[in-house]
Amino acid sequence: MRNLSLEKQRELVFKEQPALTLKNACKLNNGVVKHTNFEKKFYITQFLENKNTTSFFIPASGSGSRMFQFLYDFLNEPNEENRGKTERFLNSIEEFAFFDLFPIELKNKVRKYDIELEKFVSYLLNEQGLGFGYLPKGLIPFHKSGSFILNAFQEHLLQGMKVREDAVNFHFTINKKFEKRIIKSLLGVLELTGKSADINTSEQDPDTNSYAFDEKGETVIDESGKPLTRPSGHGALLKNLNQIDSDIIFIKNIDNVQHSSYSKNAKEINQYIGGVLVQLRKELQKINSENAVEKLKALNDRYNLFHSNEEIEALTNSELTTFLNQPIRVCGMVKNEGQPGGGPFWVDNGKRITKQIVEKAQIQMRGEQYRLMVQSQYFNPVVMALSPQDMNGKKINLEEYADSSKYFIVNKKYQGKSIKFYEQPGLWNGGMANWTTVFVEIPSEVFTPVKTVLDLLDKKHQVENNGY
Repeated sequence: MRNLSLEKQRELVFKEQPALTLKNACKLNNGVVKHTNFEKKFYITQFLENKNTTSFFIPASGSGSRMFQFLYDFLNEPNEENRGKTERFLNSIEEFAFFDLFPIELKNKVRKYDIELEKFVSYLLNEQGLGFGYLPKGLIPFHKSGSFILNAFQEHLLQGMKVREDAVNFHFTINKKFEKRIIKSLLGVLELTGKSADINTSEQDPDTNSYAFDEKGETVIDESGKPLTRPSGHGALLKNLNQIDSDIIFIKNIDNVQHSSYSKNAKEINQYIGGVLVQLRKELQKINSENAVEKLKALNDRYNLFHSNEEIEALTNSELTTFLNQPIRVCGMVKNEGQPGGGPFWVDNGKRITKQIVEKAQIQMRGEQYRLMVQSQYFNPVVMALSPQDMNGKKINLEEYADSSKYFIVNKKYQGKSIKFYEQPGLWNGGMANWTTVFVEIPSEVFTPVKTVLDLLDKKHQVENNGY
């Protein structure tokens, strides 16, 4: 999606952010489908027998410095919360994969608690040491596997190649500054395993950046005398996703990858949601104007595609054709355990009621809409399988299926002052608002994001049974 002019952005930023109208939360058998183990095996077979090309699209440009924020905070403004996190970090230091990168002298000092905390943190985070404060999150070592240390890029590559035996392609969106280092780490894995994969990278187009405004609506000027801009959110990556020419595209976030010893479940979940996608496409291809209503009602019973069968009966031939040729997404949903982030809802857009992944920032924080938000039973872990082609196999321009009205207004700080800017509709929020959508329940074990370095102490990021 192209970004808007400065004046248009100023207008939107200082209007009230458009709020969605929730009809109700998607619940089991009312928006979210749960399959039996027998049914899952059927869908896995459908995926594995399908010969369509397969790609992984993995947004991976986030900074690793946020993982260590509590260390910065403890050094600058210590309090009970960041002190406790810092103590846990130091007491568990040998459990982190990157401990093996320390020189032997430092290892011995750490074991004896004979370190100056400020110097130790500086070694971890600054470029004169390991430089974790400057690296993208994907390059920070996540896991130990035998004698090897794997970063998140490498772990995604290894596990993605297990999803099917034939070729799997990978596309990472990255910070171009680190491209050579990222590619080197990925090619090293391929060399060690003797396998091959098509690996591509891109960066979020700087031309999609948004202008920043102060509280008076004036354009903020940076140190170089130019208008200050900020990346316009992951919705800008729709342009990158749109460039991938593949029959099936899986999306996962870079920080959501378990240790390889726990990866079997994640592999099968990808195969399962890929199979649901394959089977749904097959069944949609059998629909024509003569049998459309009854066929769609039957599919609706199985996949919860429409809010009601009455909506199916009201479709015109033109609307039916549009529906059948929309891009399709199958999204895994885990039980809501209070995680920050979006969830699945039925949304009323005034014409139709559709299934959407909704962020809390899109909802009015009061009244009935807020009560509906907190009733959500499911959470979006970003585990998705996409079909970007119409029923004839023609590549779809995905930008045509976004809803530009579902943008975000973001409030941040710059040099201690408040700034506001526009973010494009989220990649899997408004960026996919007009897709055919299926939500399926998946186990929460496949959602183990690494937001802070302490998350790497979770058992799903450690070697199973503490053995190699």
